[in-house]
Amino acid sequence: MKKTLVAAGVIVALGVVWTAGAWYTGKQLEGRLAERVSEANAQIKHNAPEANIELSAQDYHRGLFSSQFTLLIKPVAGSENTWLKPGQSIVLQEVVDHGPFPLTQVKSFNLTPSMASVHTQLVNNDVTKPLFDIAKGESPFIADTRISYNGDTRSDISLRPLNSEKDGEKVSFSGGEFRLNVDKDGNAIGLSGSAESGLVDAVNEYGQKVQLSFNNLKTDGISEVASFEERVGSQKLSVDKLTIAIENKEMAVLDGMHFTAKSEVAADKKTINSQLDYDLNSLKVQGQDLGSGKLTLKVGQIDGQAWHQFSQQYNAQTRALMAQPEVMQNPELYQQKATEAFLNAVPVLLKGEPVITVAPLSWKNAKGETTFNLSLFLKDPSTATGTPQTLAEQVDRNVKSLDSKLTIPVDMATEFMTQVAKLQGYQQEDATKLANQQVKGLAAMGQMFRITTLENNNILTSLQYANGQVTLNGEKMPLEQFVGMFGLPSLQQPDSNTPPVPAVPQQ
Repeated sequence: MKKTLVAAGVIVALGVVWTAGAWYTGKQLEGRLAERVSEANAQIKHNAPEANIELSAQDYHRGLFSSQFTLLIKPVAGSENTWLKPGQSIVLQEVVDHGPFPLTQVKSFNLTPSMASVHTQLVNNDVTKPLFDIAKGESPFIADTRISYNGDTRSDISLRPLNSEKDGEKVSFSGGEFRLNVDKDGNAIGLSGSAESGLVDAVNEYGQKVQLSFNNLKTDGISEVASFEERVGSQKLSVDKLTIAIENKEMAVLDGMHFTAKSEVAADKKTINSQLDYDLNSLKVQGQDLGSGKLTLKVGQIDGQAWHQFSQQYNAQTRALMAQPEVMQNPELYQQKATEAFLNAVPVLLKGEPVITVAPLSWKNAKGETTFNLSLFLKDPSTATGTPQTLAEQVDRNVKSLDSKLTIPVDMATEFMTQVAKLQGYQQEDATKLANQQVKGLAAMGQMFRITTLENNNILTSLQYANGQVTLNGEKMPLEQFVGMFGLPSLQQPDSNTPPVPAVPQQ
């Protein structure tokens, strides 16, 4: 009897604690909601001001164990928005289970105390109706977010299957599961998840039916804000298979794509080192196996403050372009202007005198592997004095040294060109003959112009540069002589009063 009473007393005590805790955390959440929405709006304004949107919370109803409210995404008053008209909004329905043991967590046997668990889903209105239509009337996504007492959040996001077929065009998506982790300040963000398949079936500008599909997409990454206000971290993305078809004829199949990008702050806490790795296990074009490729690109010693300045400058110019309707309505003009904005901002990145390394860029087939390696050490041009009078002086303002090497096995190149010829309609025997002629002609032409050499059945090119001197395949020469080999002008003089340096005649 005593044991029963003790057990009952414990259960009642736990119930009181849980009820009191749920009431307290519900009230605390209500008090912090406006603050969190304000922080989110500040993040949007800082990271994507061109979006011209803001969040607002409405209709908060607090209960003992759960509360409800709606979160609106709407245009900023008085601003122009390309995807939301004045008066329109995207509405999210939020159901909050109070801590310390939110009911949704208890149901899934997660007994870790937390402030709240939030269930989010999209509301069907005039803006979101097209998404509901292709999701068969359901919310196209749902999210369950756990809010810890220190403010960190973990969101499990389920993307529902989508299917749409209209006017000969089709979109199909298997759905996916993703997890988003965000710390209380929004500085550390992690995203991981996968989607089984997706397909887009549309008609191109030539009236041809084009189909793009993927299988087994996975992503995993984390980033955080460094001291110079830019994000660093790592991201992995892989796709088992990507297929492109035209008029139901398979044109290209890319198997086993793996992409990894990483950036981290160096030991000096002032510079960033970054690396990009890309692997493709197989490329087939119209059934012909063209081989596999990989790339490892490293950029080191990027000055953190310079990177922040570059980012600010480039983003400001991009936002200015987006505010010009005549530019946004012309894709080619936008691409041209965006490229110009990027190139105008690039010199800022040279402050830390970065080092660029390609080791390697390669393409491989059954007969061998072509490789290209590069090391480029750059200078900060802002430290240079005077006006460059020669091409070498101009280059030396930006370049410390360059070292590169290209190796093309003749058998590998012949096999590759054979496959290309077969794509053009040649039979195997004729394709092989044509490929042999093309590769031999390329090797002979390269040797004639002293661009390549032939050693051990490999076509080779090596190029080094430092202090105005070029070494091409072991032959040293001034930079002006090297440029003159290709009939290019030596230097476009910045000062009209200074006569240009004449180009060295071709050798």
